[in-house]
Amino acid sequence: MILNVLFILTGIVLVLWGADRLTDGAVAVAEKMKMPQFVIGLTIVAMGTSMPEFCVSLISALRGTSDLAVGNIIGSNIFNALLIVGVAALVAPMTIMRSTVRKDIPFSLVASAMLLIMCLDGDINRIDAAVLFAMFLIFMYMTLKGARTQGANAGETVEAEGKKPMATWLSVVWIFVGLACLIGGSNLFVEGATAVATNLGVSEAVIGLTIVAGGTSLPELATSVVSARKGKSGIAIGNALGSNVFNILAILGVTGMITPMKLQGITATDLSMLVISIVLVWLFSFTKYRIMRWEGAVLTAVFIGYIYSLL
Repeated sequence: MILNVLFILTGIVLVLWGADRLTDGAVAVAEKMKMPQFVIGLTIVAMGTSMPEFCVSLISALRGTSDLAVGNIIGSNIFNALLIVGVAALVAPMTIMRSTVRKDIPFSLVASAMLLIMCLDGDINRIDAAVLFAMFLIFMYMTLKGARTQGANAGETVEAEGKKPMATWLSVVWIFVGLACLIGGSNLFVEGATAVATNLGVSEAVIGLTIVAGGTSLPELATSVVSARKGKSGIAIGNALGSNVFNILAILGVTGMITPMKLQGITATDLSMLVISIVLVWLFSFTKYRIMRWEGAVLTAVFIGYIYSLL
């Protein structure tokens, strides 16, 4: 048991550090290719922070532990909507952009509802996964188109100031080192989590919804809380909601097309909580386009209650 817990902890450290190195290297390469800042942010950085979820879910599915793969995504999204947004609002009331309330949150809600419907028959087949991935491409097109319009209106992209560019060879090294750490760390994480679940008699689904989801969501939690403390509430909630859309549509889309997933331990309650968490954030966002501290406390309390019911 001690060895398996060490596997989990080592896996978390490797996955988070690897995602950071991969993102640094990829951003440096993109900047050398003169890619606009908003394109880097919406693609490379967004995908980089979701790499832990992607690697853990893909390797879990390939190993035949589908409940761990899907539980990781559902748990991460509940974690993002309830705990991350809740804690960030407790740190500082969050101002929500109109575009987020009118486009991003509804898109996240639609993605969550579609996943709930697809899971009712107990599996995510290749057709389901292809539909999810097609929706992801549509979302990316809409987002990039909107960002281009905003960029054109604002003048152009902002250049990094006082920042020495990373050497090309070093950025390539970081990309490969990051990928290696992600793959190796994910393998350790999944192996340790599966063994702990077996030893404790806890289902893979519950482990995925709690330990694995919390571990892979650490980058989003850290980013959102720091952003809220600095008064950048748009980044905080955008990071959490953007991660939710990417998790369902891109990660489950790609994973499901590679290997269909059978679900056993994921319940209707878990799927319903996924939808309810987004609905709560959406409702609170409508109140003067702000999420107040008491609303953040409600979101956090709902998350604690849900985790308590699981355990």
